[in-house]
Amino acid sequence: MDRKEPTMIEFTPYDGILLVDKPSGWTSHDVVAKVRAHFGLKKVGHCGTLDPMATGLLVLVLGRATRLSEKLTSDDKSYEGTILLGVTTNTEDADGETVETKPVPPLTEAELVAVLDKFKGDIYQTPPMISAVKYQGRPLYKLARKGIVVEREPRLVHIYDLRMLAMELPRVNFRMVCSKGTYVRTLAADIGIALGCGAHLAGLRRTAAGKFKLEDAHTLEQILAQPKAALPQWIMPILEAARLMKP
Repeated sequence: MDRKEPTMIEFTPYDGILLVDKPSGWTSHDVVAKVRAHFGLKKVGHCGTLDPMATGLLVLVLGRATRLSEKLTSDDKSYEGTILLGVTTNTEDADGETVETKPVPPLTEAELVAVLDKFKGDIYQTPPMISAVKYQGRPLYKLARKGIVVEREPRLVHIYDLRMLAMELPRVNFRMVCSKGTYVRTLAADIGIALGCGAHLAGLRRTAAGKFKLEDAHTLEQILAQPKAALPQWIMPILEAARLMKP
């Protein structure tokens, strides 16, 4: 019996990874939908949601590369951001409404670093109500819009690195590396609780996702200014992307 030769998969120049520097005010889904419609692509997805307020690296998968989405989403993430102490919001970030204000205690840099160090390693986080986590099949944010608050199961995440970059109270600039599924705004809120004054995430920028770096990304404005024929110059071929993935 003759053995059949294996079928070779032919990839197009539009099968691969597109690194976008997401602007503030856009949801990750907004970026996906815009790129898909603007260039007439059938399949576009993203690997790790960024909140509308956040900016920075958004990894898009195009065409056959969408099959890598789940694997790439599991990559660790790196961020730089700003925490505003003394102000608690209902979303844990600057997009929310203020629910409480408290005076910020006179902190030294050493005292702040000691608190940040407590959040390194394995920690449990309770997902915020304004999130896409589902409760009985419904996203939490839809319940929150109706004023419904439900009990959420804490989730285990890992903070590899968390360090202060600058402290000008009530603002604290930080850098961190964390596992997938980490809510940075929840971390900011929890730091505020630990300090006794409350806090929220005032700004956030993703600088890396796995081995993909922000410096290799292009702004959404730059990308949308290109004709479709020129887009492949910024698309990482699927086979090259696969070599960067964790085994």
